[in-house]
Amino acid sequence: MNQSRIDLPTGLLTQLSPWLNATAWHIAFSGGLDSTVLLHLLVSLSKHHTLPPIRALHVHHGLQAAADAWPEHCRRVCEALGVPLQVVSVEVCPGASLERAAREARYAAFAATLQADEVLLTAQHQDDQAETLLFRLLRGAGVRGLSAMPRQRPLGHGYLLRPLLEVSRAALEAYATQQGLNWIEDPSNDDLRYSRNYLRRRVFPLLAEHWPRASMSLARSAAHMSEAQDLLSDLARLDLAAAASPDAFDWLGVPSLELAPLQALSAARQRNALSHWLAALTLLPDSDHWSGWDALRDAVHDARPIWRLAGGELHRGGGRVWWLSDHWLRPVAGAVQWPDPAAALYLPGNGRVTLNGQRPAGPLWIRYRQGGEVLQLPGRGHRDLKRLLNERAVPAFVRGRLPLLYQGQRLLAVANLGGLDCAADGSWQLVWQPGSQDRGLS
Repeated sequence: MNQSRIDLPTGLLTQLSPWLNATAWHIAFSGGLDSTVLLHLLVSLSKHHTLPPIRALHVHHGLQAAADAWPEHCRRVCEALGVPLQVVSVEVCPGASLERAAREARYAAFAATLQADEVLLTAQHQDDQAETLLFRLLRGAGVRGLSAMPRQRPLGHGYLLRPLLEVSRAALEAYATQQGLNWIEDPSNDDLRYSRNYLRRRVFPLLAEHWPRASMSLARSAAHMSEAQDLLSDLARLDLAAAASPDAFDWLGVPSLELAPLQALSAARQRNALSHWLAALTLLPDSDHWSGWDALRDAVHDARPIWRLAGGELHRGGGRVWWLSDHWLRPVAGAVQWPDPAAALYLPGNGRVTLNGQRPAGPLWIRYRQGGEVLQLPGRGHRDLKRLLNERAVPAFVRGRLPLLYQGQRLLAVANLGGLDCAADGSWQLVWQPGSQDRGLS
């Protein structure tokens, strides 16, 4: 089928029909061909159909002198179409990949703009999808990466939609020409130092000479990979459900999984389940770094293995694996005096403690383990704290953070551990609320 003859407005309306109840549609408007066509199509549809309010969002990266004129071009286009425009300037952090840094800055701006029940529409098309698949294939991506760009996904408080993924660039050019549209040509698109430009300018023309439908076929393969990834995700959820047993330390608010059900799986299913679980917490490791999981899984029982990843660390203890990030990876401060036990005491980098009931006389302090601590227990005499923590199977990463209540130099209680956290007569109790860690990536 000649895609240049496809009824683009009808196809677009079909793609967006599930989202007609959104509070607003924001268009990622660069001023280039693709987003200009998308914006024009939506405005045309709004004249004959009831659509959510349409707004345009232009992100100004400031990476080249020519880009300084683009916001004004976008203003003129939006003014002619009667669409409100918001221009957001971002700072692109330098790094190994300027393309990636610019993309991350752009999507951070998009995410910050979206409110609940709003959607962002971007104009990536079939050729973009094919380029993404080939680019990731050359980088050795797995099924998740070869799924290329998803048609929709959560973004900020709303959703990101790509309604043109089945439309070729040729069809967009034909529509733009027919409607007499003007758009920006980004000079950087001709710079072959950028991987995507090299694929677009050098590789795909050669592929199209022999396989005229190469882009369509590659985009279809990406759709197959996306379906395969959905099946792998379903399998991961089943496997994770078996490992998501409740634990005595759930009150910590630290994500964890039971180790034994994971060990019972094949190595491939282990990686699949953990990848699904870790995807919301950190950037996933590449193939070479999965040996860290093997070392953590196979360590001897009394070892304390750690698998360090981009966004935190995976620890093992008490028959579970624990995800630690943020303040859990930073040492706690020293002793903190508690001048007013009637009020909560905020601990630097470690949440807060409260004393419930008839509070003991002062002076009171919160301290942390140094080694050699002894706690007096009714009917048991003086007991070594280390042994008491072992009896309760307290995970190693928690032990140095447990608030210890002292009356002068005398250890009175250990927060949140039943039988150790209160007075002998039950007249008071020490309660610790650990600070919450960042639960993952947006």
